[in-house]
Amino acid sequence: MRIGLIGTGRIGSFHAGVLSRHREVGSLVVADTDAVRAAEVADRCGATAAPSSNEVFTWGVDAVVIASATAAHAELIARAARAGIPAFCEKPIALDLPGTLGALRAVEEAGTALQLGFMRRFDAGYTAARELVRSGRLGRLHTVRAITSDPAPPPAAYLPLSGGLYRDCLVHDFDILRWVTGREVTEVYATGSDAGHPMFKEVGDIDTAAALLTLDDGTLATATATRCNGAGYDVRMELAGELDQVAVGLDDRTPISSTEPHGLPPVDKPWPGFLERFAPAYEAELDAFVRLVAGEAENPCDGREALTALRIAEACELSRREHRPVRLEEIPAD
Repeated sequence: MRIGLIGTGRIGSFHAGVLSRHREVGSLVVADTDAVRAAEVADRCGATAAPSSNEVFTWGVDAVVIASATAAHAELIARAARAGIPAFCEKPIALDLPGTLGALRAVEEAGTALQLGFMRRFDAGYTAARELVRSGRLGRLHTVRAITSDPAPPPAAYLPLSGGLYRDCLVHDFDILRWVTGREVTEVYATGSDAGHPMFKEVGDIDTAAALLTLDDGTLATATATRCNGAGYDVRMELAGELDQVAVGLDDRTPISSTEPHGLPPVDKPWPGFLERFAPAYEAELDAFVRLVAGEAENPCDGREALTALRIAEACELSRREHRPVRLEEIPAD
Protein backbone atom coordinates (compact mmCIF):
# COMPACT_ATOMS: atom_id res chain seq x y z
CA MET A 1 0.00 0.00 0.00
CA ARG A 2 1.27 3.49 -0.91
CA ILE A 3 0.25 6.25 1.49
CA GLY A 4 0.61 10.01 1.08
CA LEU A 5 1.15 12.20 4.14
CA ILE A 6 0.56 15.96 3.94
CA GLY A 7 2.00 17.93 6.84
CA THR A 8 5.21 17.09 8.71
CA GLY A 9 4.89 19.20 11.85
CA ARG A 10 4.82 17.62 15.29
CA ILE A 11 1.86 15.30 14.74
CA GLY A 12 2.68 14.75 11.07
CA SER A 13 6.21 13.65 11.92
CA PHE A 14 4.80 11.22 14.46
CA HIS A 15 2.37 9.82 11.89
CA ALA A 16 5.22 9.45 9.40
CA GLY A 17 7.10 7.25 11.84
CA VAL A 18 4.05 5.11 12.54
CA LEU A 19 3.17 4.66 8.87
CA SER A 20 6.75 3.88 7.85
CA ARG A 21 6.78 1.01 10.36
CA HIS A 22 3.37 -0.39 9.43
CA ARG A 23 3.59 -3.82 7.85
CA GLU A 24 0.92 -3.00 5.23
CA VAL A 25 2.49 0.27 4.09
CA GLY A 26 4.97 -0.49 1.35
CA SER A 27 5.89 3.12 0.59
CA LEU A 28 5.24 6.55 2.04
CA VAL A 29 5.21 9.91 0.27
CA VAL A 30 5.41 13.04 2.45
CA ALA A 31 4.86 16.70 1.62
CA ASP A 32 4.80 19.98 3.50
CA THR A 33 4.75 23.69 2.72
CA ASP A 34 8.19 23.58 4.39
CA ALA A 35 10.05 21.45 1.85
CA VAL A 36 13.19 21.25 3.99
CA ARG A 37 11.23 19.83 6.93
CA ALA A 38 9.48 17.33 4.67
CA ALA A 39 12.84 16.16 3.32
CA GLU A 40 14.20 15.73 6.85
CA VAL A 41 11.20 13.68 7.93
CA ALA A 42 11.38 11.58 4.76
CA ASP A 43 15.07 10.91 5.36
CA ARG A 44 14.43 9.76 8.94
CA CYS A 45 11.57 7.46 7.93
CA GLY A 46 12.83 6.07 4.64
CA ALA A 47 10.02 7.85 2.81
CA THR A 48 9.95 9.90 -0.39
CA ALA A 49 9.62 13.68 -0.12
CA ALA A 50 7.30 15.26 -2.68
CA PRO A 51 7.84 18.86 -3.84
CA SER A 52 4.30 19.79 -2.77
CA SER A 53 0.92 18.31 -1.92
CA ASN A 54 0.07 18.34 -5.63
CA GLU A 55 2.43 15.43 -6.26
CA VAL A 56 0.89 13.44 -3.42
CA PHE A 57 -2.31 13.30 -5.44
CA THR A 58 -0.60 12.52 -8.75
CA TRP A 59 1.99 9.98 -7.68
CA GLY A 60 -0.45 7.09 -7.38
CA VAL A 61 -1.13 6.88 -3.65
CA ASP A 62 -3.83 4.55 -2.32
CA ALA A 63 -4.80 6.89 0.52
CA VAL A 64 -3.80 10.18 2.09
CA VAL A 65 -3.20 11.25 5.69
CA ILE A 66 -3.80 14.97 6.27
CA ALA A 67 -1.84 16.53 9.13
CA SER A 68 -1.36 19.99 7.64
CA ALA A 69 -2.32 23.34 9.11
CA THR A 70 -6.03 23.43 9.96
CA ALA A 71 -6.83 26.06 7.34
CA ALA A 72 -5.91 23.58 4.58
CA HIS A 73 -7.92 20.60 5.87
CA ALA A 74 -11.22 21.17 4.07
CA GLU A 75 -9.60 21.81 0.70
CA LEU A 76 -7.36 18.74 0.99
CA ILE A 77 -10.30 16.55 2.05
CA ALA A 78 -12.30 17.71 -0.95
CA ARG A 79 -9.35 17.17 -3.25
CA ALA A 80 -8.88 13.61 -1.99
CA ALA A 81 -12.59 12.99 -2.53
CA ARG A 82 -12.45 14.26 -6.10
CA ALA A 83 -9.46 12.00 -6.73
CA GLY A 84 -11.36 9.00 -5.31
CA ILE A 85 -8.80 8.55 -2.53
CA PRO A 86 -9.67 7.58 1.08
CA ALA A 87 -8.49 10.21 3.55
CA PHE A 88 -7.56 10.37 7.20
CA CYS A 89 -7.60 13.90 8.61
CA GLU A 90 -6.61 15.32 11.95
CA LYS A 91 -9.43 17.25 13.57
CA PRO A 92 -11.01 19.58 12.73
CA ILE A 93 -12.36 19.33 9.21
CA ALA A 94 -12.59 23.13 9.27
CA LEU A 95 -12.89 25.87 11.87
CA ASP A 96 -16.47 26.71 10.93
CA LEU A 97 -19.66 24.94 9.97
CA PRO A 98 -19.82 26.08 6.32
CA GLY A 99 -16.30 24.79 5.65
CA THR A 100 -17.04 21.53 7.43
CA LEU A 101 -20.30 20.96 5.58
CA GLY A 102 -18.71 21.76 2.23
CA ALA A 103 -15.95 19.19 2.75
CA LEU A 104 -18.47 16.58 3.89
CA ARG A 105 -20.61 17.16 0.82
CA ALA A 106 -17.57 16.57 -1.39
CA VAL A 107 -16.85 13.28 0.38
CA GLU A 108 -20.45 12.12 0.25
CA GLU A 109 -20.86 13.03 -3.41
CA ALA A 110 -17.67 11.13 -4.28
CA GLY A 111 -18.56 8.15 -2.10
CA THR A 112 -15.05 8.03 -0.62
CA ALA A 113 -14.01 7.32 2.96
CA LEU A 114 -13.03 10.04 5.44
CA GLN A 115 -11.75 9.07 8.90
CA LEU A 116 -11.26 11.81 11.50
CA GLY A 117 -8.47 11.81 14.05
CA PHE A 118 -10.26 11.62 17.38
CA MET A 119 -7.55 9.45 18.94
CA ARG A 120 -9.20 9.08 22.36
CA ARG A 121 -11.57 6.53 20.81
CA PHE A 122 -8.51 4.25 20.57
CA ASP A 123 -7.21 4.79 24.11
CA ALA A 124 -7.38 1.73 26.35
CA GLY A 125 -8.90 3.63 29.29
CA TYR A 126 -11.72 5.22 27.30
CA THR A 127 -12.41 1.92 25.55
CA ALA A 128 -12.73 0.16 28.90
CA ALA A 129 -15.04 2.90 30.21
CA ARG A 130 -17.26 2.56 27.16
CA GLU A 131 -17.56 -1.17 27.72
CA LEU A 132 -18.44 -0.66 31.40
CA VAL A 133 -21.15 1.86 30.55
CA ARG A 134 -22.62 -0.33 27.82
CA SER A 135 -22.53 -3.45 30.02
CA GLY A 136 -24.61 -1.81 32.76
CA ARG A 137 -21.88 -2.32 35.35
CA LEU A 138 -22.13 1.31 36.51
CA GLY A 139 -25.91 1.24 36.62
CA ARG A 140 -27.83 4.29 35.43
CA LEU A 141 -25.24 6.87 34.54
CA HIS A 142 -26.04 10.20 36.18
CA THR A 143 -22.83 12.27 36.09
CA VAL A 144 -19.81 12.54 33.78
CA ARG A 145 -16.86 14.85 34.36
CA ALA A 146 -14.35 15.48 31.56
CA ILE A 147 -11.08 17.34 32.08
CA THR A 148 -8.48 18.51 29.57
CA SER A 149 -5.60 20.60 30.87
CA ASP A 150 -2.58 21.65 28.81
CA PRO A 151 0.65 22.30 30.71
CA ALA A 152 1.41 25.57 28.93
CA PRO A 153 -0.25 27.92 26.42
CA PRO A 154 0.47 27.51 22.71
CA PRO A 155 2.46 30.16 20.82
CA ALA A 156 0.58 33.43 20.39
CA ALA A 157 0.67 33.03 16.60
CA TYR A 158 -1.32 29.79 16.89
CA LEU A 159 -4.30 31.26 18.72
CA PRO A 160 -5.95 33.12 15.81
CA LEU A 161 -5.70 29.93 13.75
CA SER A 162 -6.94 27.53 16.42
CA GLY A 163 -10.66 28.27 16.39
CA GLY A 164 -10.70 28.87 20.13
CA LEU A 165 -10.59 26.63 23.17
CA TYR A 166 -13.94 24.90 22.57
CA ARG A 167 -13.22 23.99 18.93
CA ASP A 168 -9.52 23.27 19.30
CA CYS A 169 -9.35 21.52 22.66
CA LEU A 170 -12.70 20.63 24.20
CA VAL A 171 -13.95 19.19 20.91
CA HIS A 172 -12.06 16.02 21.91
CA ASP A 173 -14.07 15.84 25.13
CA PHE A 174 -17.32 16.40 23.27
CA ASP A 175 -16.57 13.56 20.87
CA ILE A 176 -15.44 11.09 23.53
CA LEU A 177 -18.42 11.93 25.74
CA ARG A 178 -20.76 10.81 22.97
CA TRP A 179 -18.64 7.77 22.13
CA VAL A 180 -18.31 6.49 25.71
CA THR A 181 -21.91 7.09 26.78
CA GLY A 182 -23.69 6.37 23.50
CA ARG A 183 -25.88 9.41 24.15
CA GLU A 184 -26.36 12.75 22.40
CA VAL A 185 -25.91 16.23 23.84
CA THR A 186 -29.15 18.20 23.77
CA GLU A 187 -28.22 21.42 25.56
CA VAL A 188 -25.11 23.27 26.76
CA TYR A 189 -24.35 26.12 29.10
CA ALA A 190 -20.78 27.37 28.84
CA THR A 191 -18.51 30.07 30.19
CA GLY A 192 -14.85 30.95 29.96
CA SER A 193 -12.10 33.12 31.36
CA ASP A 194 -9.36 35.17 29.68
CA ALA A 195 -7.72 36.18 32.96
CA GLY A 196 -4.39 34.58 32.06
CA HIS A 197 -1.88 35.82 29.49
CA PRO A 198 -3.11 38.95 27.65
CA MET A 199 -2.68 37.22 24.26
CA PHE A 200 -5.94 35.32 24.77
CA LYS A 201 -8.01 38.45 25.30
CA GLU A 202 -6.30 40.14 22.35
CA VAL A 203 -7.68 37.55 19.91
CA GLY A 204 -11.04 37.08 21.62
CA ASP A 205 -10.12 33.64 22.96
CA ILE A 206 -10.11 32.22 26.49
CA ASP A 207 -7.51 30.27 28.42
CA THR A 208 -9.94 28.38 30.67
CA ALA A 209 -13.43 27.05 29.94
CA ALA A 210 -16.24 25.17 31.61
CA ALA A 211 -19.39 23.71 30.10
CA LEU A 212 -22.42 21.95 31.51
CA LEU A 213 -23.93 19.53 29.01
CA THR A 214 -27.28 17.76 29.25
CA LEU A 215 -27.52 14.40 27.48
CA ASP A 216 -30.66 13.03 25.88
CA ASP A 217 -31.30 10.57 28.74
CA GLY A 218 -30.92 13.21 31.46
CA THR A 219 -27.29 12.46 32.32
CA LEU A 220 -25.39 15.61 33.27
CA ALA A 221 -21.82 16.15 32.10
CA THR A 222 -19.26 18.81 32.84
CA ALA A 223 -16.31 19.53 30.56
CA THR A 224 -13.48 21.81 31.63
CA ALA A 225 -10.30 22.85 29.87
CA THR A 226 -7.36 25.13 30.48
CA ARG A 227 -4.16 26.13 28.70
CA CYS A 228 -2.43 26.89 32.04
CA ASN A 229 -1.96 23.66 34.02
CA GLY A 230 1.66 23.96 35.12
CA ALA A 231 1.59 20.57 36.88
CA GLY A 232 1.53 18.76 33.53
CA TYR A 233 -0.76 17.41 30.82
CA ASP A 234 -3.96 16.15 32.44
CA VAL A 235 -6.76 14.45 30.52
CA ARG A 236 -9.34 12.53 32.54
CA MET A 237 -12.95 11.41 32.56
CA GLU A 238 -14.98 10.37 35.59
CA LEU A 239 -18.20 8.42 35.12
CA ALA A 240 -20.58 8.02 38.06
CA GLY A 241 -23.56 5.69 38.03
CA GLU A 242 -26.04 4.39 40.58
CA LEU A 243 -23.96 1.23 41.10
CA ASP A 244 -20.33 2.29 40.67
CA GLN A 245 -18.00 4.97 39.35
CA VAL A 246 -14.75 4.84 37.41
CA ALA A 247 -12.04 7.21 36.21
CA VAL A 248 -10.17 7.29 32.90
CA GLY A 249 -6.67 8.77 32.84
CA LEU A 250 -5.87 8.27 36.53
CA ASP A 251 -2.45 6.61 36.73
CA ASP A 252 1.05 7.10 38.13
CA ARG A 253 1.72 9.94 35.65
CA THR A 254 -1.46 11.95 36.23
CA PRO A 255 -0.28 15.38 37.40
CA ILE A 256 -2.33 15.57 40.58
CA SER A 257 -1.62 14.82 44.24
CA SER A 258 -3.79 14.60 47.32
CA THR A 259 -3.78 16.79 50.42
CA GLU A 260 -5.04 13.87 52.50
CA PRO A 261 -2.54 12.20 54.88
CA HIS A 262 -2.79 8.89 53.03
CA GLY A 263 -3.66 10.23 49.59
CA LEU A 264 -1.80 10.11 46.31
CA PRO A 265 1.76 11.51 46.47
CA PRO A 266 3.12 13.92 43.83
CA VAL A 267 4.08 12.14 40.61
CA ASP A 268 7.72 11.87 39.56
CA LYS A 269 7.16 12.06 35.80
CA PRO A 270 3.87 13.77 34.90
CA TRP A 271 2.66 13.54 31.31
CA PRO A 272 4.37 16.40 29.41
CA GLY A 273 1.97 16.52 26.46
CA PHE A 274 -0.59 14.83 24.23
CA LEU A 275 1.85 12.85 22.07
CA GLU A 276 3.33 11.10 25.08
CA ARG A 277 -0.02 10.49 26.76
CA PHE A 278 -1.81 9.19 23.67
CA ALA A 279 1.01 7.65 21.61
CA PRO A 280 -0.54 4.13 21.59
CA ALA A 281 -3.93 5.59 20.61
CA TYR A 282 -2.42 7.54 17.72
CA GLU A 283 -0.80 4.35 16.45
CA ALA A 284 -4.04 2.41 16.79
CA GLU A 285 -6.12 4.96 14.87
CA LEU A 286 -3.69 4.88 11.93
CA ASP A 287 -3.75 1.10 11.97
CA ALA A 288 -7.55 1.33 11.81
CA PHE A 289 -7.25 3.64 8.82
CA VAL A 290 -4.91 1.28 6.99
CA ARG A 291 -7.37 -1.57 7.58
CA LEU A 292 -10.20 0.68 6.36
CA VAL A 293 -8.29 1.39 3.13
CA ALA A 294 -7.59 -2.33 2.73
CA GLY A 295 -11.31 -3.10 3.05
CA GLU A 296 -10.78 -5.04 6.26
CA ALA A 297 -12.65 -2.75 8.70
CA GLU A 298 -15.46 -0.24 8.95
CA ASN A 299 -14.82 3.47 9.43
CA PRO A 300 -14.39 4.04 13.20
CA CYS A 301 -14.96 7.81 13.07
CA ASP A 302 -16.42 9.36 9.95
CA GLY A 303 -16.92 13.01 9.05
CA ARG A 304 -20.44 13.24 10.42
CA GLU A 305 -19.12 12.28 13.86
CA ALA A 306 -16.69 15.19 13.64
CA LEU A 307 -19.53 17.49 12.57
CA THR A 308 -21.51 16.60 15.68
CA ALA A 309 -18.57 17.36 17.97
CA LEU A 310 -18.05 20.68 16.20
CA ARG A 311 -21.74 21.58 16.59
CA ILE A 312 -21.39 21.06 20.36
CA ALA A 313 -18.33 23.31 20.36
CA GLU A 314 -20.24 25.93 18.34
CA ALA A 315 -23.11 25.75 20.83
CA CYS A 316 -20.67 26.31 23.71
CA GLU A 317 -19.13 29.33 22.00
CA LEU A 318 -22.59 30.80 21.39
CA SER A 319 -23.54 30.12 25.01
CA ARG A 320 -20.38 31.85 26.26
CA ARG A 321 -20.98 34.92 24.11
CA GLU A 322 -24.67 35.27 24.89
CA HIS A 323 -24.62 34.04 28.51
CA ARG A 324 -27.47 31.57 28.05
CA PRO A 325 -28.23 27.88 27.59
CA VAL A 326 -28.11 26.79 23.94
CA ARG A 327 -30.01 23.85 22.49
CA LEU A 328 -28.09 21.78 19.95
CA GLU A 329 -30.98 22.15 17.52
CA GLU A 330 -30.02 25.83 17.22
CA ILE A 331 -26.78 24.84 15.46
CA PRO A 332 -27.20 23.84 11.77
CA ALA A 333 -26.55 20.19 10.97
CA ASP A 334 -26.60 20.47 7.14
